[in-house]
Amino acid sequence: MDLILSIIVNGLMLGSLYAMVSVGLTLIFGITKVINFAHGEFMMIGMVLTYLFASYFGMHPYLALIFTVPLLFGLGIVVQKYLIEPLKDSDEHIQIFATVGLSIAMINLVLLIFGSNNLNTPASGMRQVVNLGPAILLTGQAVIVLCSIVMVVSLHLFLSKSQMGRAIRATAQNRNAAQLMGIDVSRINMITFGIGIACVGIAAVLLSPLYPVNAQTGQSFVLIAFVIVVMGGLGSITGAFYAALIIGLVDAFAGYYLGSSLKDVAVFGIFLLILIFRPSGLFGKSRKLAHVS
Repeated sequence: MDLILSIIVNGLMLGSLYAMVSVGLTLIFGITKVINFAHGEFMMIGMVLTYLFASYFGMHPYLALIFTVPLLFGLGIVVQKYLIEPLKDSDEHIQIFATVGLSIAMINLVLLIFGSNNLNTPASGMRQVVNLGPAILLTGQAVIVLCSIVMVVSLHLFLSKSQMGRAIRATAQNRNAAQLMGIDVSRINMITFGIGIACVGIAAVLLSPLYPVNAQTGQSFVLIAFVIVVMGGLGSITGAFYAALIIGLVDAFAGYYLGSSLKDVAVFGIFLLILIFRPSGLFGKSRKLAHVS
């Protein structure tokens, strides 16, 4: 029983991390309809920035949030305005190729500056052990779980209660009607893309003390993020959150009972089963942004 509880706790931690990465990705798709293949690289850039702030300026890694997240928010706006927006009338494949090209450019930029070596952000106490009965968790892992919940709840409140959030939801439901009501859809797209990248920036900062970063780090997370987004229902924040927890638990149990070499088989097996019996995903609603509840 103690072993099962320990696996569950670690699975929820891993799922919470996946949720923080995936929520931003599904928000971007739900509003802009852009499949952002550079999402993992934005996470990698966020981890590199956290490393720089912590290693060269002596900051606590979490303090880097106040710099890294706004920088990534601004970078997201720039990418949407100058790379994605000019291609809005082009074929969808052109936008995909643009984000793939951006991904390759970001990877090679980091390789050019830092090489292929791992960059280790100072742990700053985030690797201290927390005992939850029979389960063992690191301080940084506990923070990830709490922040994941806070992020999803905050996004729900922002989308449902604020004027900007209502404009974002209106754009997701019907872009043409939103324009007729005076909503600047291009501005909404930029802000949404920025928020989505800021979300993955938060995940990057929280993960940095626990996980080394190199130019390929983002690719380790982006494939699972896409699985979660599709599994939860394209554009559904609620679906992405619950799908991330499911994938985290499956990963943890499969990793223990099947070994690291077979755990991906279990993860993608669950993914395929859900798509077979529910092709639209857990919370899919005709590719529209779902309300977080």
